[in-house]
Amino acid sequence: MKLALKLAAALLVFALVATTLLYTQQRRILFPAPSHYPHDAPAGFRLVHTQTEDGLRLSAFYRPAPPGLKTILFFHGNGDNMLGAIEATRGPAAAGHGLMLVEYRGYAGNPGSPSEVGLYRDGDAAMRWLTDAGADSRNIVVVGNSIGSGPATEIALRHDVAALILVSGLADLPSVVKSRMSFVPRWMVRDRFDNVSKLGGVKAPVYLMHGDADTLVKADNLARLAAAQRDATVARIAGVGHELVYTAAAQALLTQWIDALP
Repeated sequence: MKLALKLAAALLVFALVATTLLYTQQRRILFPAPSHYPHDAPAGFRLVHTQTEDGLRLSAFYRPAPPGLKTILFFHGNGDNMLGAIEATRGPAAAGHGLMLVEYRGYAGNPGSPSEVGLYRDGDAAMRWLTDAGADSRNIVVVGNSIGSGPATEIALRHDVAALILVSGLADLPSVVKSRMSFVPRWMVRDRFDNVSKLGGVKAPVYLMHGDADTLVKADNLARLAAAQRDATVARIAGVGHELVYTAAAQALLTQWIDALP
């Protein structure tokens, strides 16, 4: 009996320690900022800096839109940076559209630490920068890839934009975590990114694109998002995983849909 009690106590201590570590350290896992990042703007872009409401100066790559074309405000995934964002927007770029490639706090040498609320502030700062620079919000297409679907949805909800595009988007983060780590309770996931509860409030046209072979953010996220926004255009791409946004097929579809916007 004493041995059983000692074993139970040891298991309880282990569970408490593991739970504490998972809760306190989860953002290190959720936001694995790449150590390699661009220090200078690539050809055709210039390095600009936005200012968040909590006092952070963040970098971004920008190229203005010619008259009559849209500006793409792009939010990359959690393991990416502005270099990947260039690859993920090469179709609209080739079509001549303007680009604002957001970089998050804690990424690419930026100050601060990433979080859900922090990424929303970073998105608002980018919108303010664009409108201060003379861009009409109604000509801005907000695009979010993977976890970037969180700030993209929030910004489209807050602002009168031309359109919202989610590629490999989350319905909500706790569900994605639960699908990969069933032992983690939903309440333990500190950042929610509850896109599915917000999408119905977005007034702009919405385009949802997802690969049906995505094992990271599974395709049931697409079904939930589409149910939340019945007027959305939905593209389910066969045989493609979470790398969808970088593929030629995705670039072609994105560009065609953006070009067709009024």
